[in-house]
Amino acid sequence: MPRVSTAPGPVPPPDQAEHAAPAAEHHAGASPVRQGSRVVIIGGGPGGYEAALVASQLGARVHVVERQGMGGSAVLTDVVPSKTLIATAEWMTVTEQAGELGIGAEDDGAGGALRADMDVVDRRVVRLAQKQSRDIRGRLEREGVQITLGTGRLAPGLSPAGTRDVLITTSEGEELRDEAEIVLVATGATPRILPTAEPDGERILTWAQMYNLTEIPEHLVVIGSGVTGAEFAGAYNALGAQVTLVSSRERVLPGEDENAAELIEAVFRRRGMTVLSRSRAAGVTRTGDGVAVELTDGRVVEGSHCLVAVGGVPATAGMGLEEAGVELSPSGHVQVDRVSRTRALRVYAAGDCTGVLPLASVAAMQGRIAMWHALGDAVSPLDLGVVAANIFTAPEIATIGVTQKQIEDGEVDGDVTRLPLSRNPRAKMLGIKEGFIKLFSDRSTGTVLGGVVVAPRAAELVYPITIAVTERLTVDQLANVFTIYPSLTGSIAEAARTLHRA
Repeated sequence: MPRVSTAPGPVPPPDQAEHAAPAAEHHAGASPVRQGSRVVIIGGGPGGYEAALVASQLGARVHVVERQGMGGSAVLTDVVPSKTLIATAEWMTVTEQAGELGIGAEDDGAGGALRADMDVVDRRVVRLAQKQSRDIRGRLEREGVQITLGTGRLAPGLSPAGTRDVLITTSEGEELRDEAEIVLVATGATPRILPTAEPDGERILTWAQMYNLTEIPEHLVVIGSGVTGAEFAGAYNALGAQVTLVSSRERVLPGEDENAAELIEAVFRRRGMTVLSRSRAAGVTRTGDGVAVELTDGRVVEGSHCLVAVGGVPATAGMGLEEAGVELSPSGHVQVDRVSRTRALRVYAAGDCTGVLPLASVAAMQGRIAMWHALGDAVSPLDLGVVAANIFTAPEIATIGVTQKQIEDGEVDGDVTRLPLSRNPRAKMLGIKEGFIKLFSDRSTGTVLGGVVVAPRAAELVYPITIAVTERLTVDQLANVFTIYPSLTGSIAEAARTLHRA
């Protein structure tokens, strides 16, 4: 994607970032505008460490302050561990079609059945997360980035020299002060806690505590049917736990494509999960060796464990942000423009603490954009219209661009096509019966506007659609690219052909 250079200057309101005046394109080998600038990054997750790499590349002196370990919660307690757990669960769902494919265990008894050893699974989850954290730290250290384990907060106002002071409390309790010309806040978010469902880390858990389990829960009650709740519910169901999913909405994944959400809920029910739609949890209590989840209609669901997955809270409290002039929303999120600037001079923000879009890929891009802009390199504002997202259920749900609802509501003048995977020859060979490819195109130009993929490995399959949306390809251009026969991507080309207009 081309990037337009915008030189650092006065900070406009967030809604004016896209109107920044373009300057000359930055050429490879040219010295950055602010080479040697001091950059302090508070938070070492994807937004923070990606920003650190860019800033170092542009010649800045970079200091990252991270409270738990490089990679932040995304690597240590969220994205990496949860997807590692889900990868194990995926192997269990793959075996569903084993009999149809002619695969069977030599021992027809219990000895031939697949099972998951949660002690081994969780040790692997933690080991891989820690290794990823070490790899990130090693990369940053090789680039000359200074790393401090601890927490950071902003001092109010600017120094006499026009810089920002960052007050640091190290993990050993030492108090430090660092002077920065540029500050990036990338502190992420923490699990939202319900006052009537206080987690104890043993039976009542947040998503960050699920890796404490050494055995598969006998009966896991999941409160919340958004992305996190659906992913964990599906994973533990596949691993052999009895699962009850409490959803306050009419269906699971209420914010996603309706056809995709309906398919996933049907799969959940087929695999034996209990889905309680239009049900809201009033509270959770310990019952000795289990939990009791009370619903607002008076029903009580008893289980062995309860996962409370009701979203996140930005980790912005106690950082002196408002005193430093940073605007926060009522929810505590840092308000930023499309080049990651806050309203406070020299202060940028990236990631889940901004509430822009809770994806590691978006956090990383916000961090990179912040440094490109702050250090005078070529940059274009963040475009959420080209962000691909994936839900790691089985099958996965990947989305990009406009939605079918936008087309149906008349917000976008577009065409919709949907092809079931069950008629794809490669899907037949693999025993895939559930899933589909959906494409959206502009009615007048044929430009690909978006798509939905519901399939195993949808995160990989959506990539050609993402390219088409980002590069504004037409359905004819997408359809006329050679695909392997047989392959699942063949259905993407076929869907594009159905949108051809003579």
